[in-house]
Formats: sequence, structure tokens, C-alpha cells
Amino acid sequence: MPMDQTAGEAGAVSLRGEMRINEPMRSHVTWRAGGIADRYYMPADLDDFANVLRAFPHQAVYVIGLGSNLLVRDGGLRGIVIALHARLNDLQLIEKNESGGLVYAGAGVACAKVARFSAQHDLAGAEFLAGIPGTIGGALAMNAGCYGSETWQFVERVKVIDRSGQILVRHATDYETGYRSVKLQHQSATVPAEWFAGGFFRLSSGNQAESRQKIKQLLSQRVSSQPLNRPNAGSVFRNPPGDFAARLIEACGLKGCHLGGAMVSPKHANFIVNTGHATAADIEALMMMVQRRVKKAMAVDLIPEVRIIGEPRRLA
Repeated sequence: MPMDQTAGEAGAVSLRGEMRINEPMRSHVTWRAGGIADRYYMPADLDDFANVLRAFPHQAVYVIGLGSNLLVRDGGLRGIVIALHARLNDLQLIEKNESGGLVYAGAGVACAKVARFSAQHDLAGAEFLAGIPGTIGGALAMNAGCYGSETWQFVERVKVIDRSGQILVRHATDYETGYRSVKLQHQSATVPAEWFAGGFFRLSSGNQAESRQKIKQLLSQRVSSQPLNRPNAGSVFRNPPGDFAARLIEACGLKGCHLGGAMVSPKHANFIVNTGHATAADIEALMMMVQRRVKKAMAVDLIPEVRIIGEPRRLA
């Protein structure tokens, strides 16, 4: 682990993962844009995740997976980024009987991998996860969904880790979940920050061949309807009640609209793509322009589905 001016904060805590200093976040988000993180840590496992939280108690913490729902502003991130993809990667069949089974997936496991694993074990319900280009940690945090299903429909309990490094198990009934929304019941400002470390998914009995076919169909639908040939972060805005963000944006004539290197996709209006040289500021400004135009023409407030973090670039 390279030393830096605050490495002494770690005290006697032993870290077993990989620490990078001044890491370009554009390499770790699917939009391929954004600034530099002061520290970027890839924990060896869950215990090491706990250790790094304890080692830097006074630093801002950002936990990421595949960076598929994230915009990091050009001024970058002060504090420490903890990257879980392929790190918290436990994937286990906990139990199985005639009615179904229970699958555990760590926060760093890609959602598509859980879909394939469940199908392999003749379990149904998780096929939709193949259409979510992120990790289980992100899916749990935002109740990710597509093609008529949502993550928390199948959650029985979750493993979480708080800012002090304490690892807890919470049940699904401990949370209020809604469309792209997850929060602890009766959460107050005094509750410390915590992150999902993994989830236990209760799935029904299925047929491997049928599940594989469904996954194949979902992936085919995704390829045909989404601009996967250019860097993007999936759906940019939540669908308003009873409507679709893409329909509203397209109705405003915004398909193909450019701002710097960012463009509203001509293929799917709720996607903003990086045409090759977009800055995070380009992307954020285009998002705001889309919101203004839809608000003016349709009287609808579009709420971002993507998470925007970090500081704007400082002007010289």
C-alpha cells in the first residue's frame, strides 16, 4: 500500500487489499468520464473492508461496484473510494428444496452472474438480473429492476457493514422499499452510514432450460433497445408514475441532442452516451437541460436515477 500524508491514520490496522493514490475514476465508471479519487481501495474480503473503514475513520467514504450508475464530477473525490466488484464475490446456494432455494451473493458479484448461477441450480425469478449492468451491492442499494421485476421482491435478508466496520444482518422487513428506493425503517440522522455487503435471495423452483432461454431473450432485448456500443450509465432518469422518461424526452425532440461530448442517445432517449470525449460536466449539464425542457413542455419533474458525486472542476 503506497504511503501518503494520511497513511498514519491507519494506526495498527493491517490492510490486505490494494490501495491506489490519485486514481482516475473515469477508468472505473461506465460513462468513462470524471475526476481523480484521492484514495481508491480494493479490499481483499469483507473483513478487510471492515479494516479499511476503521483505518480511515475521518475520511469521506464512497463505495462502488461496476460504476454503472454513477457520475463522478471532474474535480474528483476527496476521501476514499472502496471498490467491491470482484472483491466481495461470494456466490453460494445456501439451501434448496422442492419449492425453491436460497442464494447468497456478495455485494461485488455482477448481477448477470447471479442470474446465470440461479438458473444453473433450477431456480426461477432472478433472470431479470441479467439485464442489470451492475453488482448486487448497487442493485440492493437502489432496488434495481427491469422487465417487470425488482431486486427487493426476492430479498429475504441482507448483510451490511457500518462506518465503524461492524457487520450486521438485517431482514427485508427492516427496510422500506419502493421504485428505485431503499431505506431503513424509522431511519434517523443519528444512525451511522452503512453499506450492503451481500444479499440472501429467496427464489422459487424453476427449470434450467427455461430460465436460460428467458435470460437469452432479455439480453437480446437489451442489445436491440439500448446503445451498448457507447459508454453510458443505463437509464438516466426514473420513470414518472404512469409514464416513461424516454417517451417524455423523445416527445420533446431531444433524441440526438449534443452538449460537448455528451449526447442523448438516438436509440433510447433515457440514455446519455459519451461520444468519445465527454467530461462529467458535459453529461451533468445535458441532464439538467433535459430536465428543464421536459419540465417546461410536459410539466413533469424528471428525477435522476444515476448518482452524482464529487466536486466540480476548479477553475484556474
